[in-house]
Amino acid sequence: QVQLVESGGGLVQAGGSLRLSCAHSGRTFSPYRMGWFRQAPGKEREFVASIRWSDASTSYRDSVEGRFTISRDNAKNTVYLQMNSLKIEDTAVYLCTAGRGVISGWDYWGQGTQVTVSS
Repeated sequence: QVQLVESGGGLVQAGGSLRLSCAHSGRTFSPYRMGWFRQAPGKEREFVASIRWSDASTSYRDSVEGRFTISRDNAKNTVYLQMNSLKIEDTAVYLCTAGRGVISGWDYWGQGTQVTVSS
C-alpha cells in the first residue's frame, strides 16, 4: 500500500513563500512521476506541477511558472514544491499525487494541505 503524506502548508501574506513536502511510502514503490494539484473552494481540482522521477523533468501550469519550483529527493522518497511570490489566488488545498507509469495516470493521492495567502 502506497501512502503520500504532505506537510508544509499554512498561512502566509501575499508575496511570501512556502515549501510543501510530500513523502511516499511503500518499500517497493518507484514512481514514474509525482506532482501537485490544488483545489480552491467551489472550483475544480487543477494541475500545478509535476516531475518525472527518472530524470527530474518538470512541468508547470502557466500561472505558477517562474514562481513555483518542483523538485525531488530520491533518497528521501520526497517531492517538494517551493512556492515564491505567492498570490491570493494561490489559496487552495494542495494535494500530492503519484503515478506508476506513463499511461497509468495519477494513481495515488495524499490527503492535502491547506495553503492560505492573505492580503
